[in-house]
This record gives sequence, structure tokens and C-alpha cells, in this order.
Amino acid sequence: MLRYTAHNDQVAKMSRSALAQATVWNQAVYRELRALIRKEHPQVAHFHNTLPLISPAAYYAARAEGVPVVQTLHNYRLLCPNALFFRKGGVCEDCLGKTFPWPGVVHACYRESRPASGTVAAMLSAHRTLGTWRGAVDLYVALTEFARRKFVEGGLPSEKIVVKPNFVHPDPGIGRARGDYVLFVGRLSEEKGLDTLLAAQEQLGKQVQFKLLGDGPLAPRVAEAARRQNLEWLGRLPKDRVVDIMKDAQALIFPSVWYEGFPMVIAEAYAVGLPVIASDLGSMSSLIEHGRTGLRFRPGDPEDLTGQVKWAMTHPAELGRMRQAARAKFESEYTAERNYQLLRETYERIIHNGGHAS
Repeated sequence: MLRYTAHNDQVAKMSRSALAQATVWNQAVYRELRALIRKEHPQVAHFHNTLPLISPAAYYAARAEGVPVVQTLHNYRLLCPNALFFRKGGVCEDCLGKTFPWPGVVHACYRESRPASGTVAAMLSAHRTLGTWRGAVDLYVALTEFARRKFVEGGLPSEKIVVKPNFVHPDPGIGRARGDYVLFVGRLSEEKGLDTLLAAQEQLGKQVQFKLLGDGPLAPRVAEAARRQNLEWLGRLPKDRVVDIMKDAQALIFPSVWYEGFPMVIAEAYAVGLPVIASDLGSMSSLIEHGRTGLRFRPGDPEDLTGQVKWAMTHPAELGRMRQAARAKFESEYTAERNYQLLRETYERIIHNGGHAS
């Protein structure tokens, strides 16, 4: 495997006009990649992120040398300038399906800057018009079935999108659920649904102990809430310590209010046999099987979250079965071995078909 990268620390050295031009089409990258491909003769060019410096010119460089192109869709960038479908505390699809995503420019959705948002919007619009997204990429990799459906809705050819989730390695082993708490692990920020979580914790009071792991802009509010009984904020911890705490929890709370890409903490929870209580929204709806690997609640609804947590904590036998199902889900879908198999199938699909996804 040969890796090609560009570092965003170069951005600070570039003029606004040079950066805008490179974002839409980086001719230097095009030439450099063509030369590299001609020298190394790869079977597949697999891209993860081309914004801003590599640009979609990279696809054309690969195709000019007869190399099929794969693009992993880690976020919703091709459909939304800020890549999140999230604005002002909730889901926003104002740019979905638009040739020129002007609402993202008006609202300064990328880096809170209208000029920067305009550059991203111009790139998206130019390559939609050129047919880049439909014709220059042979196969897309979506991380969840929800994301696949959303990209099809946004105009990508359904036959060119496969689903391959992320994976957990090494296998942490199944936990024993010896603790009496529910757990949140993640960034302490608005889109992660902290308002919903804290309101539910306040409603539950002494009935259920909460532990929160992570840091972020809402840390002061979490610190204030932690002064109340039954909410413990542990901040940011080393990975092995996080896994130990997950192994002893009763359930993972995942109250996100945006669509998410593929939340690794859900796969990590499944790996240790930890059921997930998550918002019934976006990718979470694809990943959590209600009543089997966890529970789902109405997004942004602390009362519904409260009800689901109460049910989980008062039905230990059912929760035990969910732990087994969560671990089984990990073993069947989220191991490194399974991911490698899916990746090989993805590559073979286009190599054996001469660069065509069908």
C-alpha cells in the first residue's frame, strides 16, 4: 500500500484566491498524482478526504492512468458544506439536492465564514455540474445504511455505493457489567445531545447513576451538573481506562442530535457487550436494533430517554440478553477480520469489472 497525503498546515501559507482555486481543482496535485500512479502502478486509488488541498482533481488523475477510484464517505460533505447536516442545534437539510448549496453560504456553515463556505459551495457545485460525483468515482463506501440512503437521495448512483462500517481492533473482550451506572463517552458539545442527557439525568435524580467521559465546549455545564448527586464527570481518560469503565457499565447513552457518520463508541460498546440507548435518528437508527442490541428514543426528548433508561435498569434479564446480542453484533460485523474481508470485496468488485461498480 502506498499512502499519499496533503497537510492542512499549508493552508495558512496560501492566499485566499490560491486556496479557493486549489479547493476546486489543484493542478499541482493532478500532475503529482499522475506521475506517482504511473510509477507505482496501483490497482485501486482509495480516497478518504480531498478537501481542501487535494481536490477532486485527484479522481481525474487516477482515471487518466486507468486506475479505478474508491471514495469513503466519512461525512456528508458532498451534500452539505459543513458536512454535518447540522445547524442551530438541529438537523438541517437546506442544501440537500441543490446544485449550488447557497444556504450553506448564507449561514456561513463552513468554518463560520461566508468566503470559506462559498469556496466549498463552489467546489461542490462545479463538480456536480461536471458530473464528477457520478462519473469520476467508481465506487463509494458509506459507513451505514442510513448514510447510503441519504447519498442516494442527494443524487449519487445507488449502484455505486456499498456499505462498509468501521471496526474495532484489538478486540477488548466482553465486559461483566459489574457497575450500577449508565455511561456517556464522547465530545461534550451541542450536537452530541448533552442538553437531552443532562435533562434526563435531572429527572432521574437518585434513581440512576450517570458517568460522563470526555471533554469539550460544554464542559462547564457538565461540571456544574456533576455537583448534583449521581452524576460523575471523569473528563478525558486514556483509552484503556475508558474501555474498563465501559466494561462495567449497564448501558451506553448516545443522545446525539445530528445524523452522525459512524460513531466508533457504538462499535466499541458492542465489542465489550454494552447495550446502547441512542437517539432514533440518522446512523443511530441503522446501528441500534431496538430491544435487541439496545434501545432507541425520540431525539432531543429527555422524557423518552428517561423512560428508556428506567426500563433498562429495571429489566436486568432483558438487558443481559442485549449484552449478548451486542457482542454478537460486534463479532459478525465490526471485527478487523470482517472489515478486511469487506474491503477486499470492495476492491475486487471494481478490479474485476474493469473499474465499473456493477
